[in-house]
Amino acid sequence: MTSTALTTIDMGALPTGLSTSSVDSYIAQVGSITVLSAEEEKQLAVRLKDHNDLEAARKLIMAHLRFVVHVARGYSGYGLPLADLIQEGNVGLMKAVKRFDPGVGVRLISFAVHWIRAEIHEFIIRNWRIVKVATTKAQRKLFFKLRSAKKKLSWLSKDEVETVAKDLGVPAKTVMEMESRLSGHDLAYDLGDDNDDSETHYAPAQYLAAPNADPETSLESEDWSTQNIDKLHLALQNLDERSRDILQLRWLDDDNKATLHELASKYNVSAERIRQLESNAIKKLRTAFTST
Repeated sequence: MTSTALTTIDMGALPTGLSTSSVDSYIAQVGSITVLSAEEEKQLAVRLKDHNDLEAARKLIMAHLRFVVHVARGYSGYGLPLADLIQEGNVGLMKAVKRFDPGVGVRLISFAVHWIRAEIHEFIIRNWRIVKVATTKAQRKLFFKLRSAKKKLSWLSKDEVETVAKDLGVPAKTVMEMESRLSGHDLAYDLGDDNDDSETHYAPAQYLAAPNADPETSLESEDWSTQNIDKLHLALQNLDERSRDILQLRWLDDDNKATLHELASKYNVSAERIRQLESNAIKKLRTAFTST
């Protein structure tokens, strides 16, 4: 694919009307895009590979934007904006679509996850140090002030700390904290040798997402769980009020689960009758699950 073609894909990655002003809005919209079947995906990939069909490339990208969001969320602990992580992941997705060979016999997401993670990793490595050193406006002012001072000084004395704090209108504790940050050094990304006891064993690569994580499987599991919860709510609504209350108090109330005798007293029936009602209600729920 030519560089001109790739630029066209970049510009056409989001459809007209897809809002990126709000991350939540963006995530909701890409989540509503239909997932491609294996056959549909292969047909589009063949069109792109054999005929340089940019519309096919756009459809492949659009259908996999939700997976990028899923991967990007796994890196939320680095203090970087989720929107930036998603954007970098989308770049990786487009690179993957460009290089994907449908003849290999694997799904696109299995191939693309490497490229998505690679772009996000690179973004974290480029930005991690400065994010940890200074984030707020006051911290940035202090950062540059101390950078200038430490060109000719090693550690600031108590009087120097108080002078800087007074000049900037911040507590002396804040100055000492920033000085400690500046005195730190960057961690290597790559791991050291197995016999090496150096700090490289605690490098970022140690706690990035596991390489064997499959976002497609995770997303499928989440969807399955959500569907089951929806089925449960619907099945409970179809029960009579007494049966629903019995199940709620017996099984769904984690804080104060009721006993058979307590419910028997509440409804003025025997404990055996409560057990029968409970059993019948569970059978109805099981039938509702298996029939859908």
